[in-house]
Amino acid sequence: MPIRTRSTTLRTLATAATAALTAALLTPAVAHSAPRESRPVYSYGNAIREAVWVDIGFDGDSDGKTDRVAVDIVRPRELAAQSRKVPVIMDASPYYSCCGRGNESQKKTYDAHGNVVQMPLFYDNYFVPRGYAFVGVDLAGTNRSDGCVDVGGRSDIQSAKAVVDWLNGRAKGYTSRTGTDRAKATWTNGRTGMIGKSYDGTIANGVAATGVKGLKTIVPISAISSWYDYYDAKGAPLYASGPEGLSDYVESPAARTKCAAVQQKIVDGSPLSGDWTPFWTERDYVKDVRKVRASVFVIHGQQDLNVRPKHFGQWWDALAKQGVERKIWLSQTGHVDPFDFRRATWVDTLHRWFDHELLGYDNGIDDEPMADIERHPDQWVTSAVWPPRATPRVNLRPGTGAQPGVGTLGLRKQSGTATFTDDPSLSETDWSAKIDSPTPGKAGFVTKPLSKALRVSGSSTVTVTATPSTSTAHLSAVLVDLGPDTIRDYADGAEGITTLTDRTCWGQSTTGDSSCFSSTRAKTTAVDYTIFSRGWADLGNYASATEGVPLTPGKRYTITLDLHASDHVIPAGHRLALIVAGTDKDLIDPPSTTPTLTLDLARTTASVPFVGGAGAFARATAGTVAATPAPSLLHGVRDPRAGHRIPGAV
Repeated sequence: MPIRTRSTTLRTLATAATAALTAALLTPAVAHSAPRESRPVYSYGNAIREAVWVDIGFDGDSDGKTDRVAVDIVRPRELAAQSRKVPVIMDASPYYSCCGRGNESQKKTYDAHGNVVQMPLFYDNYFVPRGYAFVGVDLAGTNRSDGCVDVGGRSDIQSAKAVVDWLNGRAKGYTSRTGTDRAKATWTNGRTGMIGKSYDGTIANGVAATGVKGLKTIVPISAISSWYDYYDAKGAPLYASGPEGLSDYVESPAARTKCAAVQQKIVDGSPLSGDWTPFWTERDYVKDVRKVRASVFVIHGQQDLNVRPKHFGQWWDALAKQGVERKIWLSQTGHVDPFDFRRATWVDTLHRWFDHELLGYDNGIDDEPMADIERHPDQWVTSAVWPPRATPRVNLRPGTGAQPGVGTLGLRKQSGTATFTDDPSLSETDWSAKIDSPTPGKAGFVTKPLSKALRVSGSSTVTVTATPSTSTAHLSAVLVDLGPDTIRDYADGAEGITTLTDRTCWGQSTTGDSSCFSSTRAKTTAVDYTIFSRGWADLGNYASATEGVPLTPGKRYTITLDLHASDHVIPAGHRLALIVAGTDKDLIDPPSTTPTLTLDLARTTASVPFVGGAGAFARATAGTVAATPAPSLLHGVRDPRAGHRIPGAV
């Protein structure tokens, strides 16, 4: 099935009805048939460049005045001269002055009149000549905007939502930061698409979850869907600090002098205990998915250890339940923009997506497969729907093996126990490298070599029943493909790409804003295993996902760990492993004690979405296969880097 859903039928009728009108408005000549592609017929060098400050109706810095956010605009002059209205592509970001955007960390630059000269990334260079306006919004408290950063809360989201409202005539804009001269967006039809990577894409998610009228589509790249899940995993803190570090990192110097009270609210609202508070509820966009009116084109790296894949998984599943029109790309990279791992195809696909969603062109993209998945470096496959139909979760049961800590994994319920001691010096790579050897820091369970390939598609869970020896305990669970492969080196500093010296150009350039960017290629590494899904929890959250309690040593507890969404094929001849352990070094923080945990295998289950269900698993683990290899030290990627605290930082 293509990306069309139940909400798409009405959209398709509307598209057909408006295609001719859109063609008349935005094509340079009268069309005899509905256009399928916008063309670069307008001058980027002669484009109108202007700045507007939009009142967001919120006084975040408590100075007695509602905050104004800076909105930098680039739009076609020719269409303005003809009074022809244009749609808008918008990137709302906190990074335009502090940190930069993209692989080359570009920042906004300005001329003597305060109008933008360099707009980071290629969006303006490419789309303005094709009849779009591009708008770059400084979130409140950053660059040239008033207010305070509140890390995904009301101020952040209202910073961008108010601009969508202004573009649709529902909010006030001004020609200066403090003046009274009004600016109106008479040049746009109000149809807006938001795009951005990491924090920027997160804002797109959050604005879509308000249901604001006029926002027609969002393209969130490596984006957060719930800020709690960026900092914690079911009670287990992922970092030794909270969102206050991020707000301090991106805020302008002027904002820092006025935003101490907001900063303290951030600290107070996000305790390092891992408990869920009202602070996190405000920043949970998944809960408001029913309000989403926009279509959604998700892009995420399946090995993203910054904005971890749980974010796209839970957002995607919630969107699916609401019948939202959607499309998805899943790469093998870490926290990397598709412009830097699949450039030409990305630009073409994004172009057609915006043409369809914002110009109403019937270009067929809504009839194409829903998902593109990178199966091997630079080798992509498609899936008509994602996850595929007939992909039920299958309960896999761990069992004891011939050696302690080296167990089995299959469909039949098992008995017995497995014991490990938390070792915060070990990571998932250490556990996987010694999967076939007894080690005190992990419990491993492995299938025999597969006779047929198995595809995992979607989100898994692992339910663990464990008895701790101390009053605190953190748990990790990972799924591992045991077998040789060449993959993108996601644990490298560039997370799966190498930046080259040559440059390619995407759109028109000016002296101050080049459309040319450094080329990249896949950085690969040969491995003996691939970890393709992960999850963590504090065992003290066994009774509540929102609040942890001290454990009673010697008492048995049951908790379910949510593993990250993935789409991975385990080839014939490889084995599938489940590893349960304690602290995953550099990916979660350790507990205050060093517990030994005993797993009750009869009450421990991995629920994994296999394409073809239990029958596919049974067939893949039946028949004659090569012998299980003798224990040896397996080679994988290097240890994960210490966890990021800044979404989008490289």
